[in-house]
Parts: sequence; C-alpha cells; structure tokens
Amino acid sequence: MPARPGAGDRRPARAADPEPVTVTVARGVAAGREDDFARWSDELTALASRFPGFLGAGLLRPGPADRPTGAGRPWHVVYRFDCAANLAAWESSADRAGWLAEGEHMVESTAVQRVSGLETWFSLPGRTAPAPPKWKMFLVSGTVFYLLNVLLTATYGRWLVDWPYPLRILVISFPVTAIATWLVMPRVARRLARWLYAAPPRADQQRRRG
Repeated sequence: MPARPGAGDRRPARAADPEPVTVTVARGVAAGREDDFARWSDELTALASRFPGFLGAGLLRPGPADRPTGAGRPWHVVYRFDCAANLAAWESSADRAGWLAEGEHMVESTAVQRVSGLETWFSLPGRTAPAPPKWKMFLVSGTVFYLLNVLLTATYGRWLVDWPYPLRILVISFPVTAIATWLVMPRVARRLARWLYAAPPRADQQRRRG
C-alpha cells in the first residue's frame, strides 16, 4: 500500500515570480553644478550596471521652466532592477554609499519613489502619491494594448497570413510591448493623471449621493 502523506511530506508552495522594480530619484541640483552632476550621475549608473539584475537607467534633465523658486533644479534618475532583492543589494552596497557621499555637495534635496508590476507604466517623475487603483491601471493598459494590436495588425498583418502562428504573434506582440512601454504609456499616464490619481470619494460624500 502506498504510504499516506504526512506532515513531513508537504512541499513548500512555489514562490511567486519576482517582479521588476523601477526607482525614480528626484534630486535638486545646486545652481551651477549641473554638468558636474550629470557626470557624477553617469558614473553612478555605471556602478549600478555591474550589479546582478540591473535592467537599465536613464537621466531626465529639467527644462528651463522647471526651476522652482529658491530651490535647486529637479533632475530625475530612473533605474530598474529585475527584482527587489537585487535592488536591495545595490542600494545597500558600499560602492553606492561611497559614490553618493562623493556627490553630496552637489545635491540639495532628494525624493525617492519605487514602483513594480503595472505601476511602472504609470509612474510620473516627481509624483510621490500612491499608485492608481489596479482597476484603472488594468483598464488603461488593456485599452492601449488592444488598440496597438489592432493598429499593427491592420498595418502589416496581411503579409503575415502564411507565417506560422507563433511567429505571427511574435512580430505583433513585441512591437506592441515596445511601443506601449516607451512611447504610448508615458504619454497616456500624463494625459490621464488627474483621473488616475483622483482621490476616492469620502464616506460623507457617498452618503449624500445615496
């Protein structure tokens, strides 16, 4: 007879796949130190690229109209790791701590925001508010992906009719993902920011409506 499974036979549940994490750091740069800060930030990115899980980084320079009165100009550094554990390894490293200390004299203020999963498409530089509700992110991203799929299929889908089905999906889905990630979603998130980040109605307002 087969042995009955006991407590010792239980297998641990499979851990969920880790999600990439995107970090946005807004730094107020001391007046006149912009070029030095750009070089310092490039070297910080080079250090981060040597750590496991690094997926990329970018530096968003402020426009002439972005300078707030009486404060340094906000520069946004965006970097991305494949999981929270690898991000933590970089953020707690001696390399990062040492280079941050090297740049202290150029930075007047710092604000940090971390997002993961769907939130990465809705992160806006300088915004520290919580992510939009999941149903709003799902609705917007689903609509964008549907429309891009329709657009690309109508554009060159007719030439893919005789291709193997997996290959047809590949040459549609990869461009759709790239266009959504780098072109469409950042613009859509900015255009819909007021609706996406609208505060939920308070209980007293709901009672009055009822």
